[in-house]
Amino acid sequence: MSQWYLSYNGQQSGPFDQSTAQQMAAQNPNGHCWKAGFAEWLPISRCAELTGRTDQAMVSSPPPVSQRSADVIDYKIYGEDMQFVEVELDPGESAVAEAGAMMYKDSVVQMETIFGDGSHSGQGGSFFDKLLGAGKRVITGESLFTTMFSHAGQSGKAKVAFAAPYPGTIIPLSLGNYGGRIIAQKDSFLCAARGVSIGIHFQKKVMTALFGGEGFIMQKMEGDGLVFVHAGGTVVERELKAGERIDVDTGCVVAHTQAVDMDVKPVGGVKSMIFGGEGVFLATLTGPGHVWLQSLPFSRMAGRIFAAAPQAGGQRRGEGSVLGGLGDILGGDRGF
Repeated sequence: MSQWYLSYNGQQSGPFDQSTAQQMAAQNPNGHCWKAGFAEWLPISRCAELTGRTDQAMVSSPPPVSQRSADVIDYKIYGEDMQFVEVELDPGESAVAEAGAMMYKDSVVQMETIFGDGSHSGQGGSFFDKLLGAGKRVITGESLFTTMFSHAGQSGKAKVAFAAPYPGTIIPLSLGNYGGRIIAQKDSFLCAARGVSIGIHFQKKVMTALFGGEGFIMQKMEGDGLVFVHAGGTVVERELKAGERIDVDTGCVVAHTQAVDMDVKPVGGVKSMIFGGEGVFLATLTGPGHVWLQSLPFSRMAGRIFAAAPQAGGQRRGEGSVLGGLGDILGGDRGF
């Protein structure tokens, strides 16, 4: 399902499926690889999805990663603005997703509602572990339950698809390529391979917690498997060097690696704060590390829709009809 491209001595080849890319990487790891979702070409030796290991040298201070290994799943993302991801499972493999995220599945795929994020399912986790995982999800604004989709057959492959909840981009992240941990905005999690842990991350700085746009609590995704994050609009990725800083609208931060420092700063003078339209604070992201930014935060889109809704006193824009409200009635867009 995954489309890989490999490069050796400047000569690029592909696309290859997951199995073929792994075989070629095993034969010659002295090259580079790329697939959709990567910001840049990675050395094959540092790509966990092809080498089967987590390269802890990728980050200066890697966080501890559980010894449990997540299921290895293939996938393909469809669409441009209204995307969905199709996950391919081998017998015995599973994926977990937010309640209500499923679009379709093969008949051999079984659904099971579980406590928490499913990271302890099939791994011998205790009831307390599962309850703790569920509690973390509630704190981050997610549902108490998730749904696990498992290939219950004995052979062949099975597919299950998950759809994004609003227009935007689905970002595939292999946690093993980022030191085993990603910090993301609340409600961004869509689905993941079984074994990925979805926890909580507390903002340590009071000002960042109050005015950083993401609140006091963010999501923390840990493990060595694939996780799919949904962002609004178009996504841009930046690799920040040590000490390099970018200023971002507080709602446009999707995710960042563990080493990135997130803070806030005033937008400028009083005039800019009142009339600039960018709020009072900007988020500052300082490297080293990787960051993902979104062009259309859901809160901004929802605010525009609500402001334009007739129930909120909004006005129609763009049609230009001289009949106004009467035109809505005649056109069937509004009742008496």
